[in-house]
Amino acid sequence: MLKRLHAFFNPEQFQGWGKTKKYFEGWYFKVVTADESKAFAFIPGIALDEAGNKQAFIQVLDGKKKTAVYHRFDFSSFKPTAKKFHVDIESNSFSENHITLNLPDVKGELKFSGNIGWPKPLYSPGIMGPYAFAPFMECYHGMVSMDHSISGELVVQNEKINFDSGRGYTEKDWGRSFPSAYFWLQTNHFSEPGISLKASVAKIPWIRNSFTGFIAGVWLKNKLYRFTTYNNTILRKSFTDTEKLEIVLENKNYLLEIFACRDKATALASPILGLMDGRIEESMTARTEVRLFDKKKCTELLNDIGRNTGLEVAGKINEIMI
Repeated sequence: MLKRLHAFFNPEQFQGWGKTKKYFEGWYFKVVTADESKAFAFIPGIALDEAGNKQAFIQVLDGKKKTAVYHRFDFSSFKPTAKKFHVDIESNSFSENHITLNLPDVKGELKFSGNIGWPKPLYSPGIMGPYAFAPFMECYHGMVSMDHSISGELVVQNEKINFDSGRGYTEKDWGRSFPSAYFWLQTNHFSEPGISLKASVAKIPWIRNSFTGFIAGVWLKNKLYRFTTYNNTILRKSFTDTEKLEIVLENKNYLLEIFACRDKATALASPILGLMDGRIEESMTARTEVRLFDKKKCTELLNDIGRNTGLEVAGKINEIMI
């Protein structure tokens, strides 16, 4: 009970203590080299289906080559640590400050420093805000780090890749299934370091109905600008087609405009009632124009272009377009 309570108020930690079926949990580690020539996402996690069949996994997405590999492990190899974020899967390990990989085609260790988290006061533990307290949500989301520096190297398919001074991003999801429709994007490669954007729009089942939920954050000059369903932000626009994605969010103080040019995507496995049988398409090479306005001061705080954007568009997207 104590470890579950501790984990609840620290969403980056393992949340699935005591779960036996219809459950998934996974972390998303995005890493990009300093020269931006290499970009990968490493996704460790677990999946438990309705019959109680269990597996651990590590997905590897090569963002530049646009390939993905799914490594499946026996569930018993998944070893979470109580009261802190540290997970082992066989000889691979993951935490907020490092990843160690010992996969057939990927080996090495990366260390992370200068992590930028999302505030988690007791009344609003993490990026989910008060929705974290709802026990029946289909999918929960956690922010580990919006931006950090990387050191170390990996050997990928016999190629040694140095990540010193590269940039990283880490988040996570857990629950029963991914939303039936959603947009998601993230970039922390702008004209200068120290800027990061994360935004998502999704169809959220709620009791016997549903609503369109959204979360966005801009880390700029050591300040986090938040646009969420629960902080009186309005979703002004939510649109996508095969070439672009547009999101406009507004609250009483700020206006955020996001325009992303979509790129060729790669298929990844995603959870449906604990089974990793779903498929989503993710690109790590999209380009994103971002504008942030201070309405009260009538000033433009940010007008920049984000590179190496991770972008996903999945499901019945017409249900969340405005």
